[in-house]
Amino acid sequence: MAVPLRELLGVIGAHQWRLKGIDVPALGTRIHPHYGVFAPVRGEYVDLVARTPLPPETRRSPATSTAFDLGTGTGVLAAVLDRRGIDRVVATDISPRALTCARENAHRLTLSDRIEVSGPGLFPEGRADLVLCNPPWLPARPTSSVEQGVYDPDSTMLHSFLAGLSAHLQPGGEGWLVLSDLAEHLGLRTRRQLLDAIRAARLRVVEKIDTRPRHPRAKDATDPLHAARSAETTSLWRLTA
Repeated sequence: MAVPLRELLGVIGAHQWRLKGIDVPALGTRIHPHYGVFAPVRGEYVDLVARTPLPPETRRSPATSTAFDLGTGTGVLAAVLDRRGIDRVVATDISPRALTCARENAHRLTLSDRIEVSGPGLFPEGRADLVLCNPPWLPARPTSSVEQGVYDPDSTMLHSFLAGLSAHLQPGGEGWLVLSDLAEHLGLRTRRQLLDAIRAARLRVVEKIDTRPRHPRAKDATDPLHAARSAETTSLWRLTA
């Protein structure tokens, strides 16, 4: 049986990550990704979630607050929300592989009683004070399971999050959308299309918090996508109904 070299290298790299884990400074520990689950090697988006001020109602009573982490992947952002004092975190994903990975990481971090991993699906039942979503950043179709955490065909997950957010927010709650503008630099999505989708969902932007990439590819002039990567900004959009 023939296996594409790119797929084989992905399997080997994922196996090493699963064994050794990836250091996550925001947690002070390591997260262990599974094959086909997006690995938190780019710490800037994790840091955005770790440092953005919680919604006012959540800050007043974090010990009684609930957060949803949609598309949890490894569960890294669910763990960050728990570290910030939120009482109950429900983590979801449409991928059974990601759900297994998130459960294992929650168990490894002794957070199984505080992080509920639910799915497959996007939104769990009920409402939350904070609903977080870090969808795949590029609206294109993956060619392998390794790419499923990077590509969101037709921005399906992004639009589903926006469309369902209002119905799952507690009064005074916020939705946090973590998204890179790399798709804009590559001509795959415009800023106007994103803002139109937010408005169509009857959501309001409270604030946009930006950070610049720190990964090596952003500085690699030999990378075919260097111009886009060097101009990339990752943002956390604070949204309310």
